[in-house]
Amino acid sequence: MGISIILPAKNEAEGLAIVLPKLKVAWPDAEIIVVDDGSTDETKSICAKMDIEILSNPYSMGNGASVKRGARIASEDVLVFMDADAQHDPIYIQALIDKLNQGYDMVVGARDSTGQANFGRGLANGFYNRLASWMTGHRVLDLTSGFRAVRASKFREFLHLLPNGFSYPTTSTMAFFRSAYSVAYVKVPVAKRLGKSHIRPIKDGMRFLLIIFKIATLYSPVKLFAPASIFFFLLGLCYYGWTFYFEHRFTNMSALLLSASVIIFLMGLISEQITNLTYKRESLE
Repeated sequence: MGISIILPAKNEAEGLAIVLPKLKVAWPDAEIIVVDDGSTDETKSICAKMDIEILSNPYSMGNGASVKRGARIASEDVLVFMDADAQHDPIYIQALIDKLNQGYDMVVGARDSTGQANFGRGLANGFYNRLASWMTGHRVLDLTSGFRAVRASKFREFLHLLPNGFSYPTTSTMAFFRSAYSVAYVKVPVAKRLGKSHIRPIKDGMRFLLIIFKIATLYSPVKLFAPASIFFFLLGLCYYGWTFYFEHRFTNMSALLLSASVIIFLMGLISEQITNLTYKRESLE
């Protein structure tokens, strides 16, 4: 079973200088593709010196866009994604492949608490993991890990769902769970990244907040809309009880709150149908 190893890279020359030699030694027969996302450092020259295939974006298109472009040109049956910042040691690719060969469709290299960039990121990732576990009904050990092996044909089914920026791991994991493809996790150690992180705390913090809602609407919208509908229904019911007791009338606010609960619930049902259509696989026959 051949593998294609895809590394999205933006100004990761320092990390590539360490990772690429290890990859060539550990996986001499693998197809290695570096997707250069508009780098201004020595990323291209390092790949050229090591005779590594490089796909260059004409401008910075985002991490997710680089992953999608790499997945489209990869020629092997299994895709391995890993960061180019030297956090992941290529020797652990074998553990992912071994697990994949047990019948799984996607295997993710899960970080422990020591592999998080900082305390805040660790808390955020822990929250995402718990949210995803609740949404899917499966234990999700690392929702945002960029180190994973996946069957190419199945991964390409969801390219249209993946964002061009961060976070393709979140979307791809939830898409696999939603489509009843098997996902497994393998614990792997993670080193401190080389170079500067491209995560911007404030801007990306807001973006990750939106990802929380995206996870819910991507997997099962009813699980997001139903609690909101119940909340507005109970609020409207309580408000009606209070106004009826003290004012002996049914107020416009009570009607608004109760109507909102019905509207939200119906929106959830519609969203659930749209989600089902999104994941409906077209027949190849």
